[in-house]
Amino acid sequence: MSLAKSVVTGTVYRAPEKRFTQNNVAVSAFVLNIGEREETLIRVLSKRNALDEIVSSLTKGERVLVEGRLQTAAVKMDDGSEKRIYEIDANTIERLEGEGAPANQKFGTEEIVKFESDDMSNELINEDEIPF
Repeated sequence: MSLAKSVVTGTVYRAPEKRFTQNNVAVSAFVLNIGEREETLIRVLSKRNALDEIVSSLTKGERVLVEGRLQTAAVKMDDGSEKRIYEIDANTIERLEGEGAPANQKFGTEEIVKFESDDMSNELINEDEIPF
């Protein structure tokens, strides 16, 4: 079942592999971990020739941004239980860091550090004015 357009970022969990359908259409797939504390795995499928170059150059551990259509499916396991699988049919894939990608930027950190170290920051709110 197709849900909606989605944009996710994550780390390549399993390197891409390319297979062909019976009609000789190339389908590339890799697994993306979008969880930060625990593993949340999504299979990313690419049927577009325009994405072949970037998908084939991805390696395990790289951070990527994927935009596409989110799909879910229920699969019966050997023990009889059902497992829900999430897939994204990718329209675009972008590398977030590494060679040939823009460096990560930290927006606003200079201003925050400057404000905290400023002598006047203690004068804005007195200890007596804090309600808790």
